[in-house]
Amino acid sequence: MSSLDPVLLSRILTGLTLIVHIIFASLGVGVPLMIALAEWRGVRTQDPHYTLLARRWARGFVITVAVGVVTGTSIGLQLSLLWPTFMRVAGQAIALPLFMETFAFFIEAIFLGIYLYTWDRFKNKYTHMLLLIPVAIGSSASAVFITTVNSFMNSPQGFTYKEGILTDIKPFVAMFNPASSTKVTHVLASSYTLSAGVLAGLAAYSILKGRNHVYFKKALKLTVVSTFIFAMSTAIIGDFSGKYLAKNQPEKLAAGEWHFATQTEATLVYGGVLDENNEVRYGLKIPYALSILAGNSPNTEVIGLNEFPEDERPPLSIHYYFDIMVTIGGLLVVIPLLYMFRKRLPGKKKYPIWMLISIMALGPLSLMALEMGWLYAEMGRQPWIMRGYMKVAEAATTSTSVGWMLVLFSVLYLVLCLSAIKVLSKLFRNKDAVEELRLLGLEEGGEKS
Repeated sequence: MSSLDPVLLSRILTGLTLIVHIIFASLGVGVPLMIALAEWRGVRTQDPHYTLLARRWARGFVITVAVGVVTGTSIGLQLSLLWPTFMRVAGQAIALPLFMETFAFFIEAIFLGIYLYTWDRFKNKYTHMLLLIPVAIGSSASAVFITTVNSFMNSPQGFTYKEGILTDIKPFVAMFNPASSTKVTHVLASSYTLSAGVLAGLAAYSILKGRNHVYFKKALKLTVVSTFIFAMSTAIIGDFSGKYLAKNQPEKLAAGEWHFATQTEATLVYGGVLDENNEVRYGLKIPYALSILAGNSPNTEVIGLNEFPEDERPPLSIHYYFDIMVTIGGLLVVIPLLYMFRKRLPGKKKYPIWMLISIMALGPLSLMALEMGWLYAEMGRQPWIMRGYMKVAEAATTSTSVGWMLVLFSVLYLVLCLSAIKVLSKLFRNKDAVEELRLLGLEEGGEKS
């Protein structure tokens, strides 16, 4: 393995770590909000079904937090080991959000422990629910601070650059860079969408398995409606992200849309393949749509990829990541809409099998959209690790041990993912929701016995 390029191996290892971590990190951001929604509804309506939802989701949440901590620690370790030049040059500029993320996690972890061990300890049920607020704020704040580090890499500012050294660093200016607002909101909204979609899929699976208790139907309604709201929010924020790219990172937008010549009335390309002359074949071309995406007007000028040197252009493959993300984003809106208007659809069944299967797919679909979005974001920044200042090849380690690190971390992630799946499945299989409902004295119809 020593003969392999350490830059390539470092990119593969970092990419693998992010692909794994983003799953658990996003669930760590979104699930607390879903727990809060369920418990709030349970307390407000005095409906124990929603309270039990919150209770069961909280148990599973602990497992995802544990795995997220391990993979998140791996990222911190790899920043120093695999990208030492980047950390040496930019470390002071990104130190503040990294430092603040630690405090956000402390707040989340402390109040999560208190929340888990104080069920039924308060006469006023709102008191226990309020303990979840710092958990939700802490988890979302962690995402905010870490995302500002990523946004700094896309839009570095707040320093003076002299001979490869950053001086006169302004941490808050670096942290709140032009990319921060769109990236942070997009990450939060997509995390909420993923969490709601996964929980909706689990509820649909339970009903498909013949568990027709009202508990599962209420879980389905809460999660599917939440998925629709969060998916719509993600799509709207995505539109703002497109406008940000057109203004601040035009090469990423151009590469993602196979847009080579600067022009107004620019066409948006969906799918297709490029021939040797960079002409699109077999793709769907939507007139004026790219100009409208870039500036809300067909007369908006969109900068083409030909304006940039070839060695500073992102890979054209990101076009497919963008297309997949957008396609799935549409499905994440349409599927919940079909559920919400199911009473107007033909057929006598309240929950048709095809609809339940579609809802089950919300989890995998939202996960794939999340991964495609991150691939588009990170690959679209190439060849830069700090756009305009430092390329990836300049930032990577020259160590010959990266190959063995890749093997060891791959084994670690495989063990973590398999263990998480096994623990979560055993956790809920050993204590079925219907069994807990009986212990609470609830009949199949949802009434107190």
